[in-house]
Amino acid sequence: MSGSPRRSRVLAAAVGALLVTSCASFAEQPPPESWQPKVPLSPQAAPEPDAGGGIGGGGGEDKRPPASEIPPPDGCRDFHPAVLGTCLDTLVAVAALPGDGSNPTALVGERKTGRILLVRKNSEPTVFATVPVDATTDGGLTGLALSPNYAEDQLVFAYVTTPTDNRLIRIAPGDTPKPVLAGIPRGPSGNRGALTQDRQGALLLATGDAGIPADPNSLAGKVLRLDTAGQPADGNPNPGHPILTTGLHSPGGLCTTLDGSQIWVTDRTPTADHVYRVTPGRPLEAPAWSWPDRPGVSGCAATTQMLWVAMSTAGHLQSLPQAPDGTFTGKPQTTMADEGFGKVDGLDLMTNQLAVGGTVNKQSGTSVSSDDRAVVIVVQPSGGGSAD
Repeated sequence: MSGSPRRSRVLAAAVGALLVTSCASFAEQPPPESWQPKVPLSPQAAPEPDAGGGIGGGGGEDKRPPASEIPPPDGCRDFHPAVLGTCLDTLVAVAALPGDGSNPTALVGERKTGRILLVRKNSEPTVFATVPVDATTDGGLTGLALSPNYAEDQLVFAYVTTPTDNRLIRIAPGDTPKPVLAGIPRGPSGNRGALTQDRQGALLLATGDAGIPADPNSLAGKVLRLDTAGQPADGNPNPGHPILTTGLHSPGGLCTTLDGSQIWVTDRTPTADHVYRVTPGRPLEAPAWSWPDRPGVSGCAATTQMLWVAMSTAGHLQSLPQAPDGTFTGKPQTTMADEGFGKVDGLDLMTNQLAVGGTVNKQSGTSVSSDDRAVVIVVQPSGGGSAD
């Protein structure tokens, strides 16, 4: 189910057209014997949050040049004004750094290599960390999120597949990776996960079902709500337990609104792709929307007015307008089908106007010289209206 094509909004060349403008300590969890890092972690100094230029508000209209006037990439040099980083590989995991959007900055993770890179406009991508992963299935490095207390603790979290399990790890500047929740089942499929903040002080982790039937006692096929030590977060529906909801198969994306009022998760099943609104304490039942043609639902970005879903098989984004109660007021509208970015997968909201996305063109065999790329996407005009 897809609507008529719509004109996408992508960040203009200098961003000005849009926006004129005591470390925490944690109890260590002894790593399982199977945790044998293949590559030592050598993070640089943690990236500083982008405070932005504070240059005032803007109109939100698309002032970028027409696609036909943008020269094609030349090696790793990409001339599209929305591109933040080039010559990367299979960007499934994306975490936008905080800021007002005037200087968009993000961490992006390569699914196959385990590299986590800092990307910023007009700067070369720099390696923040490299974590050991096993990407022989659909897993690897598939989730990335900043700590809910990032400004104080500078911690970054990643969801990874190893030869023996799936696990949540934390990365601190100058330290080795620490598994904070290990032993999540790994299978021949269903290893992909997604990671984000709930904007209420906790981490949210969506796990695949590892290709096995649903097991209520397993951490597979669930959305988990955790603190930064990997323990069940305070305020969970079932105190002392991490499970927020059940019923996932192969999650592609997990997203929350900046005010924390909505949680969405996308899921791929053998018969259809779905997006669900998560109700804490209740299983996933009727999807909010389904795609029988299975376009490859991946990352998502949510505002209180619009839900955006990346389609990494079909090679576009779809937006669903929302009513104040969170229900959809119309069919999905297709965007970014002709922007030249190809297949966007990872997606993370930076502000209510901007999201950062990552492409996965190299895994499909159809790519340009600057792939894979991190890009900035305008998801809502700064005036607060709908994204027409």
